[in-house]
Amino acid sequence: MNYLKYIFTGLLAAFYIIIESSAQDINRVRSYLDTLCSPYMSGRGYLNEGDKKAAEFIKNEFENIGIKAFKGNYFQKFKFDINTFPNRVLFKTDKKVLKPGEDYIVNCISGPGKGKYKVEYLDTLIFTDKEVQEKFLQSSLRKKAFVYKNKDYKKLTELPLEYLQKIHESPCVIELQQKKLIMGLSQKQLSHPFFLVNEEDFDPLTEKVKIKLDAELIHNYESQNVIGYIKGKTEPDSFIIISAHYDHLGKMGKQVYFPGANDNASGTSMLLELARYFSTPANQPDYTIVFIAFGAEEAGLIGSKYYTENPIFPLRRIKFLINLDLLGTGDDGMMVVNGAIFDKEFELLTKINEDKRYLPAIKKRGEAANSDHYYFTEKGVPSFFFYTLGGIAAYHDILDIPETLPLTRFKEVFSLIVDFIGQL
Repeated sequence: MNYLKYIFTGLLAAFYIIIESSAQDINRVRSYLDTLCSPYMSGRGYLNEGDKKAAEFIKNEFENIGIKAFKGNYFQKFKFDINTFPNRVLFKTDKKVLKPGEDYIVNCISGPGKGKYKVEYLDTLIFTDKEVQEKFLQSSLRKKAFVYKNKDYKKLTELPLEYLQKIHESPCVIELQQKKLIMGLSQKQLSHPFFLVNEEDFDPLTEKVKIKLDAELIHNYESQNVIGYIKGKTEPDSFIIISAHYDHLGKMGKQVYFPGANDNASGTSMLLELARYFSTPANQPDYTIVFIAFGAEEAGLIGSKYYTENPIFPLRRIKFLINLDLLGTGDDGMMVVNGAIFDKEFELLTKINEDKRYLPAIKKRGEAANSDHYYFTEKGVPSFFFYTLGGIAAYHDILDIPETLPLTRFKEVFSLIVDFIGQL
C-alpha cells in the first residue's frame, strides 16, 4: 500500500513539475511581450531609439541563451529615410477635441503644419458633372482643410492627376474612414498635414478645424538586424534560418505609441523561445540554425532586403527559411505563405500536424511580399512565412497590446516548428 502511495506521489510530483515548467515557459513569453511592448521601447520605432532598445534586448537574450555571433558582432547595420511625428499632434473641430490613436491617426506620409481652417467638403458631383469639375479646378484650397470620404478615394484616383494635385494644395487634408484606423510608416513626406479620421467622430456639420502636427523626415536613420547562430552537429555548413521582425510603428506624438504585441512581439518571442530550445546540448540541431531578428520590416522590408543583398554566408547554402510574424492567436489554425509553392515541405508540415494534432487547420497561399521571407524567396531560397489565424482584430493600432493577446496556440506552433525542423 505504501509502495503504491509513493509511486502515486512521485507521479503526481512529476506531473506538477511538467505543468509548472510549461506554465513557466508561457510566463517567460509573457515577460518578453511585456518588455517589447513597454512604453520604454516606444513602439519599437524610430523615436527615442525604440528600435535600438529592442535590438539591444534581443542581443542580450542571445548572449544569455548562448547564441553565438558571427565574427563577434550580433548587429548588421543599415540606413534608410523614415518619416516621424515626434511632438505635437492635435486635431480639433468646432465641435470637439478628437483623441489621437482612437478618433484619428496621422497618415504616415504626412508633413508638418499648424493652423485654423474652414472646411471644404468634396462635392461628389465632381465624378459626373463637368461644371462641378471646372469649378473645382478653378477654386483655391490654399486656406481650407479639404475633407473627403475614404470610399470616394478610388474614384478620385480615376480622375486626371490634376484633381489630386488640387486637393493637396490644401494646408490640411482629412480623409474620413468608415473602417478601423490602421497606422503605417513612410520613407517620404508631404508638405502638409494629412489626417485619417473616424467618420463617426467627425460631425458632418463641422465648419472649422484646428490642427497642430510636428513631422520630421529623418534621413539616413541607422537601424540594425540582430543575428546569431547555433552550430550544427553533422552539417554545420548548411543553414536553416529562423526569422522574425522586431520593429513596429513607434510613436505618434509624445503620448501615443503602438505596442505591437501580435505584430510582432509574438514572432520575436517565438524566435527567442526556439533559440533557447536549440541552444540546449540535447537539442543541438544537425544543421546550423541562424536566428535573425529583422529591423525596419514595417518601413518596407528594409532589413531583410538589406540582408539578402549583404549575406553573411552564401544564400545558396540556406536549406530553408522559416519567418515568424503574427503568432499570438491560432483559434482558426495557421497560414503558410509559400505553402502553394514548396509542395514537399508543405506536405511534411501538414503530415506532422495531422499526426500530432497541434492546430485545427493549416492553410496555404502562394507568394506574397507581406513579410521578411519575401526577398529570400525572390533570391531562390526555399521559405515559409507562418502566421496564426482568428482570435483578435487588433492590427497596426493602439489596441495590439499584450494584455489581450491570447497566445491560443503558441505552444502548439512552437512544437510544430521544432518537429518540422527536425524532419527537414
